Amino acid sequence: MNFVFVSPQFPEVYRHFCEALARNGASVFGVGDTPYEQIHPDLKAALTEYYWLPSLEDYDQVFRAVAFFSYKYGKIDWIESNNEYWLPLDARLREDFNVTTGVHPAKLVDWTSKAAMKPCYRAAGIPVARQVKMTTLEAARAFAAEVGYPTFAKPEVGMGSGGAWKVENDDDLQRVFADKGETPYVLEEFVGGEICSYDAIVDSHGEPLFENQEEFPPSMADVCANALDISYYSHPGVDPKLREMGRAAVKAFGYASRFVHMEFFRLTEDKPGLGGVGDYVGLEVNSRPPGGYTPEMMNYAHSLNVYQVWADMVCFDESHVVAGDESYYCVHASRRDQYSYVHSRDEVAQKFAGSLMSVDRMPDGLSDDLGNTAYVGRFKTKAELDEFVAYVQERA
Repeated sequence: MNFVFVSPQFPEVYRHFCEALARNGASVFGVGDTPYEQIHPDLKAALTEYYWLPSLEDYDQVFRAVAFFSYKYGKIDWIESNNEYWLPLDARLREDFNVTTGVHPAKLVDWTSKAAMKPCYRAAGIPVARQVKMTTLEAARAFAAEVGYPTFAKPEVGMGSGGAWKVENDDDLQRVFADKGETPYVLEEFVGGEICSYDAIVDSHGEPLFENQEEFPPSMADVCANALDISYYSHPGVDPKLREMGRAAVKAFGYASRFVHMEFFRLTEDKPGLGGVGDYVGLEVNSRPPGGYTPEMMNYAHSLNVYQVWADMVCFDESHVVAGDESYYCVHASRRDQYSYVHSRDEVAQKFAGSLMSVDRMPDGLSDDLGNTAYVGRFKTKAELDEFVAYVQERA
């Protein structure tokens, strides 16, 4: 198998996808914008060859890189980055090189447009918040009058929480129109709830080989706008109700042979037309693994190797990975450089010896959402997790 991995060096843990592919006997070719001498030694060892480019934004140059691999090694079987930013690039390359193991541009709109996502959730029988495209101020005002303030505005296509606004009144609405420029936006009714995700690695039939549930802060937009410390965590299991909805959504979105991350609200108050407390409402989908170093957290939570599960899916359309007997809550608790904290790194390591799994520096491109430094711990109970987060994030 000839596999082209786009940007295999970012985030750094993505090298493990390449290592797992190589263990399965695949020939792995990297195309990235980090000079070869700067990439991780383990990634170098996993790659058959690496093609460095000054920028992956130059499609002609990326095309030439893949064409070089195709000429030298034969037909390309897979092209993937597992990175949301490069989804359009991956899809265009697949179409141009007749790679049929992934989505092409015509289908990608359902996976990237927040307006197109809503009908797909509805097709799965999953309720969603009402939404309109922000075409004119008058139409947006009419929608706000219908659903009531607050509302929520966000770019129709975009990653993370960048550009998202909680719109409390007409003044806020006018400000969004003034600031958004030509960027297409959507406006939707505000939903009071906790944010969680159904994550899965699915085979060519859309059947799950691995499933996971994550819990996130109520508003990532607030985290970024106010430079808050963030914590989020992997569950030891998956709520059966969420599992049923997640599997239905996978089918409705047409996911196959992918790692997917699907976001939901869990209502904290009754919402007419959507459900009662504890019910799930479809939010957004991300056609890639959860962000940052979350795959590492899944490994710690479920005592397995999700990189290998994914590589087995690619190479065999099934998983040969056997999970360990133990499962945990695994949490990411961040710190930000601009704040001082009561407890030193050594004190955290001493107090939570055996439970602190890693302390990682977040890349600048992820730090707005995920903080500058991530303390990752795993615990048997939610109470222990909460104690860890409070200790790590206690400010001086």
